[in-house]
Amino acid sequence: MKLAIVGVTGMVGREILEVLSEKNFNITELIPVASEKSCGNTISYNGKSHEIISLEEVLKKEVDIALFSAGREVSKIWAPKLAEKECRVIDNSSYWRMCSKHKLIVPEINGNELTKKDMIIANPNCSTIQLIMVLAPLHKKFCVKRVVVSTYQSVTGTGKKAAEQLENEENRIDAEMAYPYQIYKNVLPHCDDFTENGYTKEEMKLTNETKKILDKNIDVVATAVRVPVVVGHSESVNITLEKTFELDEIRFILNQTSGIKVIDSPKNNEYPMPIDSYKKDEVFVGRIRRDFTQENTLNVWIVADNLRKGAATNTVQIAEYLINNNLM
Repeated sequence: MKLAIVGVTGMVGREILEVLSEKNFNITELIPVASEKSCGNTISYNGKSHEIISLEEVLKKEVDIALFSAGREVSKIWAPKLAEKECRVIDNSSYWRMCSKHKLIVPEINGNELTKKDMIIANPNCSTIQLIMVLAPLHKKFCVKRVVVSTYQSVTGTGKKAAEQLENEENRIDAEMAYPYQIYKNVLPHCDDFTENGYTKEEMKLTNETKKILDKNIDVVATAVRVPVVVGHSESVNITLEKTFELDEIRFILNQTSGIKVIDSPKNNEYPMPIDSYKKDEVFVGRIRRDFTQENTLNVWIVADNLRKGAATNTVQIAEYLINNNLM
């Protein structure tokens, strides 16, 4: 398997390398790709050095799968060029997500939609992935009607510059800022740009991507908040179902779902936290309780490592799905 990683020097690119190594992914040739300023440098993978090349150079090579994590503009221009050369592209940017011609995939949930004809496959937004992982099994059994989600998103969801801002502020270093305000000892009800309807792009991603992956009839409304946590997104989710349920049923279904780990013993102070999700591939769910103000409604708390299942892990899992199901 000849595999390229586009954006290999970024946070998600480096995490992809780590996930590939942990999974002992069968790679005959690793092709690290980054911007011109990184070309000629090397990255280490499984004890071997690999020279970083440019996008122009990768087009001259035969590549089976390319994992993109280099931003919208790079994906917009270069994903189709590689796809034209019979390379399967799995893209982490937001560019292809809502395009009707391309599928938005969480392998455990809708991997069965993939075919050999899918040359560009979109990876959902990090906060959407962990939400969908919990909603999907509940929707299958009880039919999800409405979702109200508030997210508490770490700074690495923004990127390296934001992580550096938090670190600089903790150490009282005056430096360039990624956010309009201090993030250290603060929270910002502002993830991505604001749109004309008053919601941010991040909030609308949660709405639109959930509808595309799961069901267009589900109502989803979101508030996305940036918090001074380095890694790990958390979500407080209120879910209204069409059918009646018992809490033990909910816990049983979630426990039986691949990729989900239930941690739900509040009396013993056991519940998911970002610090416990670090470098983990699962989505963690707890604080499962009935909403006593609304019929057929429950509240849950969902946590995941945004760089792993929210990005790198899901990307690699899509590649694994293609290979394991003879879709290459």
